[in-house]
Amino acid sequence: MDEKQLVKIIEIFGKDRVKTSAEELIAYSYDGYIKECLPDAVVFPENTEEVSKLVKLANDQKFYLTSRGSGSNLCGASVPKKGGVVVCFSKMDKTIAINKENRYAVVEAGKILENLQKELDAYNLFYPIDLGSSRIATMGGSVALNSGGMRALKYGVTRDYLLGLKVVLPNGDILKTGVLTKKNVVGYDLNSLFCGSEGTLGIVTEVTVKLSVKPEFTKVLLNHYQDINNACGAINEIMASGVIPTALELVDNLVINAVEDYVKIGLKKDAAAFLLIELTGDEEQVERDSKVVEALCKKFNPSRSEISGSAEESEKLWLARKSGFGSMARFKPICIAEDVTVPVSFLAKTIELIHELSKKYGVLQGLLSHAGDGNLHPHFLLDNKDEEYKADAIMEELMPFVTSIGGTISGEHGVGIGKKKYLHYQLDNIQIGIMRKIKKMFDPND
Repeated sequence: MDEKQLVKIIEIFGKDRVKTSAEELIAYSYDGYIKECLPDAVVFPENTEEVSKLVKLANDQKFYLTSRGSGSNLCGASVPKKGGVVVCFSKMDKTIAINKENRYAVVEAGKILENLQKELDAYNLFYPIDLGSSRIATMGGSVALNSGGMRALKYGVTRDYLLGLKVVLPNGDILKTGVLTKKNVVGYDLNSLFCGSEGTLGIVTEVTVKLSVKPEFTKVLLNHYQDINNACGAINEIMASGVIPTALELVDNLVINAVEDYVKIGLKKDAAAFLLIELTGDEEQVERDSKVVEALCKKFNPSRSEISGSAEESEKLWLARKSGFGSMARFKPICIAEDVTVPVSFLAKTIELIHELSKKYGVLQGLLSHAGDGNLHPHFLLDNKDEEYKADAIMEELMPFVTSIGGTISGEHGVGIGKKKYLHYQLDNIQIGIMRKIKKMFDPND
């Protein structure tokens, strides 16, 4: 980037909201993935119009833009791999509107998910998307990656809650999509097109989402199993029973030990796995469902079973799951969190294959899983970046199996730069060709 371009950028944002020093740029050269690329500058817009001006300038001057929320994604989607300017939305974090009667909220792209939920508590409403990174993840990033998370089993994913977007297109035009009603069959579904597009079609600056009424009652069950196949058997039975848990999470032995060493909440360290099951609804429904789930879990001989009796106890049990990623990161300097999703009936076989491949390549691996929807997150723990090839080799052998049984190479983390090399396992030349044409139509300069 030359000095003239930088001067024009400063004219849009002012000196205080443009960062160019090497020390400042390093902080925006990486995200939750392993790759790093240094940008030429970082800017902090305060409104959509500033983003539009920047995009028009970039389109005219032919430099690259990479949008960024908190940088918590795990596929390298916010890494500025071709330099240029990082557009950081930390200053666009306002809630524009919360409408209780029509149950929707309008927020800027930099709004933190957990902060939105705290505001909704006063209205007895909630936004059901619950990520492991909700304390730092932004709404714009969640839209870009179509985030799912731990409640997706019952409530769905980000795309299911989108009512409308404000998007700055690659030529700088500002596009508004959607309406405020649940039903809308007019025209193409542009909300769904942008959701999950990882910033390749435009920059999302504002998000309108549907809200739900907070459930009256919650119960959490935690079951330890000495055999991971028994845990998977319980999952299959629960999913076939007609009960729809809010969350159904599986954690393996390595993660159990990591969490227990870290937070010391009394987990059974010799267990092969535990299942955490959350049920929500009215009290009568939750009590009825919990009896069904408890009986199904007992069929597979858990070595220990716990049921929460209060909100505080529920939070304690959830701590066992939510501490997983941070706890594992203490083992080794490099932690690569992977993401595949398979039909639930193939969980046990896929887990077995992951463990076999990890042993084959000598990689320490811990597994977290949104098991109710078949979403698996193997975490590969490495001594240094030079060992990344081992994780790649595991995934290279895993991906053909995953796609052969009707699964996907990414259930929620996205493609970014981390999964690009595996696209051919899931998408054929016709699909990729169509996607390239869509990209070219929105962004002729690429």
